[in-house]
Amino acid sequence: MMALPYKSALSLAVAALLAISLLALVNSATQTQISEAQLQWRLDNLSAVLPTGPYDSNPVQSLRTHVAPELGGQQMVEIYTAYRQNQPMAAVLEVIAFDGYSGEIRLLLGLRVDGQVIAARVIEHRETPGLGDFIDYRRSDWITQFNGQAIAFSAPNNWQPSSWQTKRNGGSFDAATGATITSRAVIQAIYRAVKWFSINKDTVFTT
Repeated sequence: MMALPYKSALSLAVAALLAISLLALVNSATQTQISEAQLQWRLDNLSAVLPTGPYDSNPVQSLRTHVAPELGGQQMVEIYTAYRQNQPMAAVLEVIAFDGYSGEIRLLLGLRVDGQVIAARVIEHRETPGLGDFIDYRRSDWITQFNGQAIAFSAPNNWQPSSWQTKRNGGSFDAATGATITSRAVIQAIYRAVKWFSINKDTVFTT
C-alpha cells in the first residue's frame, strides 16, 4: 500500500526535474538570442559611424572602456578602434550628453585619425517624441550635419569653440525648431569628444 505514494512522489520529482531542465534550455536559448541581437545591434551602429573596411580585425573585438569627463563624466564609456595594415584608421567613442532636455543622450561618434568626424549616431535618449527625437537618424537627417566636421585651432589651446554652436548663436550648426536645448546638448557633446580625441589620440590607439 505504501508503493503508490512513493511512486507519486517519484513521478512528481521526475516531472519537476524535467520542467527545470526545460526552463534551463529555454533560458539558455533566450540568452543566446539576446546576445546575438546585442552583437548585431552593436555591429550595425559601429558600421554606421566607421569608414568602409576592410579592417585588420573586427572593430567590435577592440572594445575598451574608459573614464573621461569630456566623454561621460565619471561613467565608463566604450571606445573602439579600427586598423588597416597595422595602421590606425578610425576610432569610435561613446559620448554622453548630460544636458539634454529630458536627461542623458548617448551617442556613438566615429572619428578619423586626423580628428575629422565620420558620422555620429544617437543610440539612447529620452527626448520628447515628435519634438526632441529629431536627433535619431531614423527620424531625421539632422545628425548628418556633423559628417566631415573637425575642430579648427589657430594656436595652442585655441580650439575655436565659437563655431561649435547653433547658427542662432553664431555657430555652424542648425538647431531644430522648438528643441534648442536638445540641439545644443548634442553639438557641445560632440565638440567635447572631438577635442578630447585630438588631445588623447595616442592613448586611444595604444594597444
